[in-house]
Amino acid sequence: MRRLWLLFAQTVTVGLAIWFIVTTLKPEWVRSGFNPALQTRLGAGVTLKEALVSQTPAQNSYRGAAGKAMPSVVNIYTSKEARRSGNPLLNDPFLRRFFGDQQGQRNERQASLGSGVIVSAEGYILTNNHVVESADEIEVALTDGRKARAKVVGTDPETDLAVIKIDMANLPVITLGNSDQAQVGDVVLAIGNPFGVGQTVTMGIVSALGRTNLADSAFQNFIQTDAAVNPGNSGGALVDANGNLLGINTAIYSQNGGSVGIGFAIPISIARQVMESIISQGQVVRGWIGVELQDITPELADSFGLKMKSGAIITGVVRDGPAFKAGMKPGDILLTVEGKNVSSTTELLNLVAQLKPGNHAKVKVLRSSSEPTLDIAIGKRPVLNREE
Repeated sequence: MRRLWLLFAQTVTVGLAIWFIVTTLKPEWVRSGFNPALQTRLGAGVTLKEALVSQTPAQNSYRGAAGKAMPSVVNIYTSKEARRSGNPLLNDPFLRRFFGDQQGQRNERQASLGSGVIVSAEGYILTNNHVVESADEIEVALTDGRKARAKVVGTDPETDLAVIKIDMANLPVITLGNSDQAQVGDVVLAIGNPFGVGQTVTMGIVSALGRTNLADSAFQNFIQTDAAVNPGNSGGALVDANGNLLGINTAIYSQNGGSVGIGFAIPISIARQVMESIISQGQVVRGWIGVELQDITPELADSFGLKMKSGAIITGVVRDGPAFKAGMKPGDILLTVEGKNVSSTTELLNLVAQLKPGNHAKVKVLRSSSEPTLDIAIGKRPVLNREE
């Protein structure tokens, strides 16, 4: 017992001696919680204090998420030929050899840029339709300096999504997240090439979910974020705090063209469905029943004496369309589609679009005081033509 006591006393004595030396010679170590710093002496008696290099990320740093996702986000450069009107005969290269371009039509190149996300090792890249729309040439630049020509696999103007492809080995592929589990307040990072300055990462939170009525599109379900999104970010990645892809940045709300803290991204749950359809079928095939809709507002509900204050009411039925053949009538109020409640016209369009053409669906409607269930043979939604 005496031996143990002597060992303890010696240990305490040595510890106190070390403490005395540290507090005497390096008191700043004690004040800063043993966070030592290097001291560098300059001329004229100037001393600088520099932090030691740490391999541990600083608290609240998102360097891990950024480092994981950044290599998968690419810069997209597109160009198209702009033609000035003139003599159509001068489109012939043979005639232009004699007359030149000064008397007729002159060709110019117009360039634009955006961003994209590598989603598969086979070279498939998700971006916005408006980034590659009408482009004659598309070039993709990776963060490691490699560049490649890309071809358009398919586009979907109704969601403003496009899939392009490059032929290149050892591609950095992003990990897809779960946008359905995103909540308001979650930290997100926006990665892209704003204004062509180079790849940039901005941080914010999820400001809102399910945003609609923001663009000329029937299918809208945007994630809103206050992470800075500017021109050139289109098609880039919105990732979570772990670096997983939550959405494709597509639009901003701004009065001057710059970020004001209101940006919108297409959830990856929607982008994935569109991408898979484009890759497998060359286009997006959606269900269609052939109706015209209007949202039920509190004012409309009061005027018609309706108990519900939201939903979708049928204002027109396409003659000989699927809904017409199933007996749907103007004035019917949509209640459910395949057992799923309908709270708005946007939700109804999204529910119907997910149905496979050729299959049958049970649609419950409110008609006067009854609630009949209609069996509708789902048709194929007509392809949107932007030129009309």
